[in-house]
Amino acid sequence: MNNTYTENANNQTSQQNQLVKNISKVLIIACKEPTSQLEEVLKREGFDCQVLRQESKPEYQNFSRSYLCLMNHQHAWEIARKATQPTIIIEADFVPVIGIGKLPLPFNPKQTNVGVSWLYTCATQVYSITSEGYAEGFSVSTVAYIVTPQAAKNLIELAEEIVRKYGTTNYSSWDSTVDGFLRDRNFQNYIPWRNYGEHGGAPNPEHKQNKLSKTHRADVLYGKLAFVPLYAISENVRATLFFVRLQARLKGIARLLSGRFLRFKVLQGSKVPAKLLNFALSRHFNWQI
Repeated sequence: MNNTYTENANNQTSQQNQLVKNISKVLIIACKEPTSQLEEVLKREGFDCQVLRQESKPEYQNFSRSYLCLMNHQHAWEIARKATQPTIIIEADFVPVIGIGKLPLPFNPKQTNVGVSWLYTCATQVYSITSEGYAEGFSVSTVAYIVTPQAAKNLIELAEEIVRKYGTTNYSSWDSTVDGFLRDRNFQNYIPWRNYGEHGGAPNPEHKQNKLSKTHRADVLYGKLAFVPLYAISENVRATLFFVRLQARLKGIARLLSGRFLRFKVLQGSKVPAKLLNFALSRHFNWQI
């Protein structure tokens, strides 16, 4: 099951295409969470890291968690817009896979209209496959993603638009609007062949309150996690991690088979249906969970 994308994705020996060679820095968004373990892993991989820790102010007490999250990302976008290369933005509960720095960039670095590229995906969809084998698509998660300077500038406008529409105290699923907002401005967004890490944190209570899935995990990973996620810290770490990862894999396969990852209308209307099918199927047919 070979195609241009999977060959490109598995070519970790090409230094020109390695993630660490094409990124300005990694911005870690945090509130009170410890980040030393995450920083240590990323620095060992060769990344320049900066922690953006949210201040504690009395007026923040009435803000919704979704708005506080948006504030953090907007702060990161302000920094990313001034960079000369794309920036990785990750939340403090992201757990990268071993060797993340040597994994391939999920898009062509020479392309001038790249918006964002998710490194961790949730509710993913694939739209098309480029001639070079990169996957254009959609995700709702902002746990870990790459943003270009041009896209960061536009996303600051999105943040301002969200505040005008929802205010600071109401919940908004603003992360689900990133793809459409950027696509409307002629950007192209990309999803990875497999996830570069895992969402390792506890469920967000606002998700359940707004009838959304309270937990989300990576459907399939590039490799083994660099350290144990928070959700797996228990009396039997290995068993907990195994069953959570197995459940995530099965959920991902179910989304694929039910046409939610690759929608049937997208497949029917594609000029390269074989490439789309190959991408969608090949990412799941391995034994790493």
